[in-house]
Amino acid sequence: MERMPGWLRQHIAALRALLVLTVLLGAIYPLAVTGVAQGLLNGRANGSPVEKDGRVVGSALIGQSFTGPDGAPIRKYFQSRPSAAGAGYDPMASGASNLGPENVLDVLAVPGATDAHGKPDTGRQSLLTQVCARSRAAGALEGVSGARPYCTPDGVGAVLKVFPAVGTPTRVVSVNQACPAAPFVAEYRGVKVECGRPGEDYSAGRTVPVRGTARAVVPADAVTASGSGLDPHISVAYARLQAPRVARERGLPLERVRHLIDENTSGRALGFMGEPAVNVLTLNLALDKG
Repeated sequence: MERMPGWLRQHIAALRALLVLTVLLGAIYPLAVTGVAQGLLNGRANGSPVEKDGRVVGSALIGQSFTGPDGAPIRKYFQSRPSAAGAGYDPMASGASNLGPENVLDVLAVPGATDAHGKPDTGRQSLLTQVCARSRAAGALEGVSGARPYCTPDGVGAVLKVFPAVGTPTRVVSVNQACPAAPFVAEYRGVKVECGRPGEDYSAGRTVPVRGTARAVVPADAVTASGSGLDPHISVAYARLQAPRVARERGLPLERVRHLIDENTSGRALGFMGEPAVNVLTLNLALDKG
């Protein structure tokens, strides 16, 4: 060994280190961790599956939709919060929409136009309009007001484009309300407000979101997706908003449904982090048990 050239000794030492570390970190350590996990935390290690009648129906860690074949909410079940992960709650596409609070302008669909794939042009909703539409739909489902600040009565972002961008307005457009919709306000600073015309470029105008006087009844987690898109929980406030509908659809006393909400509510992490939350899947399974 001593007679070997220095460069060769270095390569042999590196190869030995590679083999030792491969066996230690690539085999022994993963097997040890897997063994401990399976022995002590079997359910969590396997994804916290939830079973019903001996069949896995979901995970306590991943949200899911409770909708029918037509995509409409099944009224006897509590509904989850929205998801931006793929088509919804897709673990392979976990993530948020990456749209921020300044994303308030829609791209209106142009009638008769097609996209790059030859499909009919559907436009693109801003984050604000997504929130408004979700709030309106949730309000209709629960029989409460779906109105929110910065939202029009027809469920899009209440945003004006004012021309010119500086100085006295001479033209004002409700850019998220496609013609022939009636603008949510008739005038702005003495100028008649127009409806939005699909395909027209409004980028030169000044963007003016209009707050309005509406008070939000639908909770925030009912209209916004989580950062992962996989959140299996909703807020206690959202669960209590849905309770009357679920009780009515199932013919149960409202207090019974509220009691089940409490039983499926987890407290703050370590007693002080975050807010109490309700696991939608376990709550719906508890309802099915009667």
